[in-house]
Amino acid sequence: MENGRRAFLKQAGVTMVAATVTTAGTVHAAAANQIRVGVIGPGGMGMNHVRNLVKRDDVQIVSVCDVDKSRLAAAAAHVESETGKRPTASGDMRTLLDDPSIEAVFIATPDHWHAPAAILALDAGKHVYVEKPCCHNVREGRLMADAVKRSGKVLQVGTQSRSTACVADGINRVLSGEIGDVLVAKAWNSQRRGTIGHSEPAEPPAHLDFDSWTGPAPTVPYRKNLLHGVWRWWHAFGCGDIGNDGVHDIDVALWGLGVSTHPNKVACFGGKYFFEDDQQFPDTQYAQFEYSPDGPIGERKQLIFEQRIWTRYTQDGYENGAAFYGTKGMLIMGHTVGWRLYGERNKLVAEQTGQADLVAHHTNFFDSIRGTSKPNASIEVGQRAAAIVHLANIAARTQRVLNFDPIKERILNDEQADAMLRREYRHHWATPHDGVI
Repeated sequence: MENGRRAFLKQAGVTMVAATVTTAGTVHAAAANQIRVGVIGPGGMGMNHVRNLVKRDDVQIVSVCDVDKSRLAAAAAHVESETGKRPTASGDMRTLLDDPSIEAVFIATPDHWHAPAAILALDAGKHVYVEKPCCHNVREGRLMADAVKRSGKVLQVGTQSRSTACVADGINRVLSGEIGDVLVAKAWNSQRRGTIGHSEPAEPPAHLDFDSWTGPAPTVPYRKNLLHGVWRWWHAFGCGDIGNDGVHDIDVALWGLGVSTHPNKVACFGGKYFFEDDQQFPDTQYAQFEYSPDGPIGERKQLIFEQRIWTRYTQDGYENGAAFYGTKGMLIMGHTVGWRLYGERNKLVAEQTGQADLVAHHTNFFDSIRGTSKPNASIEVGQRAAAIVHLANIAARTQRVLNFDPIKERILNDEQADAMLRREYRHHWATPHDGVI
């Protein structure tokens, strides 16, 4: 039977979820109180943000920034065609950040730019919406949290499941005890990716400022299978598919598991079992994380992550998803699909369908800026999910069990692995230095 403290924490979690998830598709009609926004990286997911933001009456995109002139021109033209107002367009984000009229920025760059750009924006007095994973390494996540604290600005991470009503309802059921005490959660990423092939160093195309794209990361030669999007599979710029699609389900799994800290112990087996190409991250990965493994019964928890990006088969009915295993049942949730709750002896008790709600996530961000809400995917939430990604990748690369200090955010008794919590930067105006650019 739960003690009073655990029951209180569970109920507090349920109340928080219910209070912060907005109605799907809600858009404020507050033209007189428009928030002036800049978008950094309006290609791919960044352009998806642009397409949704131009439909809002309470937001005005006044500036776009991209190092690819083709993408920059397309984004500026789309904003103008939809709103009648052409935004300023630049290949240097400092132009956008120096504009005092811009209140908030959306950052949809490659992973290696997430933290540097976010810290710069926060220190420039801007609110930040940054894509997942929020950081390229564990240290950057801590620097981002420090920047949020000192700036007093809002930061929302782009894990939109946190603002999706269907997901929140499922998590409410888990946290309220409908499946008993949840001791284990599992997330998985099971889908078929394509090969990135092999390439040799080459000259970048004329429309791309590759040096600015590289930013504070170490200088490398341009390759055709590095841009666009393919950077995810390179150590210097991305975090693998665990940090691309996997982090969504990892975040949901952490939410339902009810943990508010990092794990204490990490193990991960993984490698390239299928693809014979240039990608550097595992195509097959199995990671295990333990929370309070030496604590009392009832406090010990486990998180599992599975990844197979060469398969066309679903797992538990869902391609990507999260599962919660309780003492009285389980809940299986599919990413952007819905969930099924089973009681004892696998009896289906409840189910719901629903897609991820990006518009609601935007609305929560803007409501938080206006002070009427709090961000559903705060830096604390985003940092915890990103840390799982980074720790799994470090364990896979070292092939060792990691003992992690969740308070100091250090790997114990393993200098090589501990050094991988950070990264090397080149001398650059956007290089983070102890939380100050």
